[in-house]
Amino acid sequence: MSQERKLAVLRAIVEDYVATEEPVGSKALVERHGLGVSPATVRNDMAALEDEGYIHQPHTSAGRVPTDKGYRLFVDRLATLKPMSAAEKRAIATFLDGAVDLDDVVQRSVRTLSQLTQQVAVVQYPTLSRSTVRHVEFVALSTTRLLVVLILSNGRVEQRIVETGESLLDDDRLAELRTRVNRVAAGQRIADACTALGELPGQVPAADGALITAVTEVLVEAMSDHRRGERVAVSGAAHLARHGDQFETSVRPLLEAMEEHVVLLKLLGEASADGELTVRIGTEGPFSQFAATSVVSSGYGPGNDALATLGVVGPTRMDYPSTMASVRAVARYVSRILDEA
Repeated sequence: MSQERKLAVLRAIVEDYVATEEPVGSKALVERHGLGVSPATVRNDMAALEDEGYIHQPHTSAGRVPTDKGYRLFVDRLATLKPMSAAEKRAIATFLDGAVDLDDVVQRSVRTLSQLTQQVAVVQYPTLSRSTVRHVEFVALSTTRLLVVLILSNGRVEQRIVETGESLLDDDRLAELRTRVNRVAAGQRIADACTALGELPGQVPAADGALITAVTEVLVEAMSDHRRGERVAVSGAAHLARHGDQFETSVRPLLEAMEEHVVLLKLLGEASADGELTVRIGTEGPFSQFAATSVVSSGYGPGNDALATLGVVGPTRMDYPSTMASVRAVARYVSRILDEA
């Protein structure tokens, strides 16, 4: 038996089952896919695939459907992802480029991903632990009030007002303050920046001690909000209505998971350092109750620094090539936006 032909039969079964939601028979495969062999030969191939655990027969006298092992082989053997149309690419770029801040980027991304895939989309907010400080800026609002602006690599911008209690905020002093703070914090990971800023008051003249202390305290506070790393945006619950026949196995667990962000984060998995696409099928996931669910995810972030994860969660019977292409495209666009922010 030709290994390539057997893989072609498996690929055809997956594609037909995803498209029709019905078990696939040998005659239909020959008619629809032009395999160049007889239905009897295809039946032999299907019998071999079933013996090896790649497909199974849901009930007597029925066609075959893919197993998790079959989907895995199908995904692993994808030579190329389904190309996105020019219209889809323009839609992503136009919609995401209009975002005004990090929250808007996340919300637009999750809606776009859900619309493209017709599945439940999940986008994790960038985690602070992997972020670095890009820049700290100071703006004098008055002689005694100072606006502190913190810009992080994940696109997050925090603003705090400091009451200095003194009338000495001239341009030269602000420039010196900006230089001191950025010298120890810019380019540093959050944890390292907090440590360096905490040590800064002891390294300056006594006359500047109170001002530096006030500034470093608000900066450390702004960088210590770890709640965003546990936040996700979700869109596309309405798409689950298409899978009503799988309510108990697929739909109900997903609806319950959408209420538990920690569960969704575990489903997405950790963002890989290089932001590679990850596909977890059925029982490969971390929860037994999601055995009928697949997750396609990718890390995203500026440059090569994956700060968080985004992806799609849906029944194992999903259009993997198209879904994978959409997840990868949205992750790349979001990364580009954060890189340019």
